[in-house]
Amino acid sequence: MKLRSILSVFALSLFLVVSVAAQNETFSDPNVEYTFDLPDAAWKMTSKPSTLSPNVEYVFKDRNDGYMEVRKLSIKSNQMLGDIIRDEETKLQFMPGYVAGKEENFQGALDGRVFNFEFVRSARNMSGRFYFLKAKDDTVYVLRFTGERDKLRNIRNQVDSIARTFKVK
Repeated sequence: MKLRSILSVFALSLFLVVSVAAQNETFSDPNVEYTFDLPDAAWKMTSKPSTLSPNVEYVFKDRNDGYMEVRKLSIKSNQMLGDIIRDEETKLQFMPGYVAGKEENFQGALDGRVFNFEFVRSARNMSGRFYFLKAKDDTVYVLRFTGERDKLRNIRNQVDSIARTFKVK
């Protein structure tokens, strides 16, 4: 009987430790109109938004492991996400070793599309995963994730989680 209660207390305390450790940090700033959850404490802010520049940037451990930037795009109210992705892709085509990947539909707090691609930087195989999330008829947020191909693939669940929790205040 004592062993059973000791095991129950141990299991409960282990559950509490795991749930406290699994809590996400939420990004929110008065200079921007969006929030998102960071699933791991390894994500560190490298560029804080201000009144002059509403962009935010984060790095996962090292810039090559994972880099994220958030940009707000103003669009025409009838403009399709596919057209916005094509515009972005024309800028990416000049990267060394650029290879376009596939587009996917994406569902989260804001729905949109994901565009994947690969490129080369400093003789390293890199990849990018850009989330185009439509907030309003005239506003799209782009979450741009880049990193070494294998490292970004390893944190894809975190990248997807950040995009899934991205929402306008």
